[in-house]
Amino acid sequence: MPDSSDPEIGFDVPARVGMALEEVQTPCLIVDLDAFEANLTRMCQMTDASKVGLRAHAKMHKSVDVARRQIEIGGAIGICCQKVSEAEVFARAGFDNILITNQVCDPVKIGRMAAFCQPGKRIICCVDDINNVANLSAAATKSQVTIECLVELECGTQRCGVSDLDDLVKIAKAIVAAPGLKFTGLQAYNGRVQHHQSFADRKGVEADVVAMTRSAIAALEHANISCEIVSGGGTGSFTFEASSGLFNEIQCGSYAFMDADYGRIENANGQRFDRAEWQNALFLWTSIVSTAQKGRAVCDAGLKVQSVDSGLPVVFEREGLVYIQCSDEHGVIEDSAGILAVNDKIKLVPGHCDPTCNLHDWYVCVRGGIVEALWPVSARGKAF
Repeated sequence: MPDSSDPEIGFDVPARVGMALEEVQTPCLIVDLDAFEANLTRMCQMTDASKVGLRAHAKMHKSVDVARRQIEIGGAIGICCQKVSEAEVFARAGFDNILITNQVCDPVKIGRMAAFCQPGKRIICCVDDINNVANLSAAATKSQVTIECLVELECGTQRCGVSDLDDLVKIAKAIVAAPGLKFTGLQAYNGRVQHHQSFADRKGVEADVVAMTRSAIAALEHANISCEIVSGGGTGSFTFEASSGLFNEIQCGSYAFMDADYGRIENANGQRFDRAEWQNALFLWTSIVSTAQKGRAVCDAGLKVQSVDSGLPVVFEREGLVYIQCSDEHGVIEDSAGILAVNDKIKLVPGHCDPTCNLHDWYVCVRGGIVEALWPVSARGKAF
């Protein structure tokens, strides 16, 4: 039997450090380190210029290694997570400023959050139900910790958050009065607008978000409650929040990797994001396994290694090749000129990076065609 301490290529891991990209087993996720680091550096420059903090959204990549670089290279002040177990992975890895951009209501989850909310760690969650406050307070008091809370404002996604400003103020007052809790501010994020292709459409929706946020801050100020944090904004909208004069944190995630869906949206000049704003750094590396059907090639990247909720992947920088359909294990590529042969390998830009990343165990990190590192998808499957 092989030594269990020595990972096997093609069984435990898709590659080893020092291997040429062409030797890497498929299908797997590869990260172009030059493009990734360029994205981090650019975001750092943009947030510095706007004087807002970047709270990088780790739900996108679920990787301790990626998040560390978002802080070290990208200047992030902390991270966001979406679930308690996801946040716990990062807390155990030493991250000390984590916002769970979600409501934590289940008693078990509240207890787990309180358990890793230890002195020196800043753990923040969102609240949109006044009945949630007592349970959060009881858990914080029992663990002798302070849990910080943002009241979530409904900004148009029609998902979570309060719409009525009187309710918002009542929840904030309850948090202020609750032992073990600290009212820290507002969560004001519109997820739906992030992928609107038109810049003008995004600008119009975000004007409404900013107006709602301004009204919420005013209502809280009238009740003598101040906001330390006003947080929101994603890769598609953060420039609006950053320039509003209201938000002091943005919650971008996909900017670090990019995907095909974000690549299609337009900036103020009508240019695509993947050509003028951010570089594609995340790819699904896939092999051709059949060319038996004329004008088509079949690759080994199907539904089990990618999410297509935001559309099919795009073949990266190969003219005349179009990924047209997929099944569980296979992807079909239109190849009318017969460019591809069996065992050829190509890069696909995933349609939606977040759920695609959650399907993989490893990122194969490549620079100059050589594998430089393997990073685990640390919080894969942590959906509790």
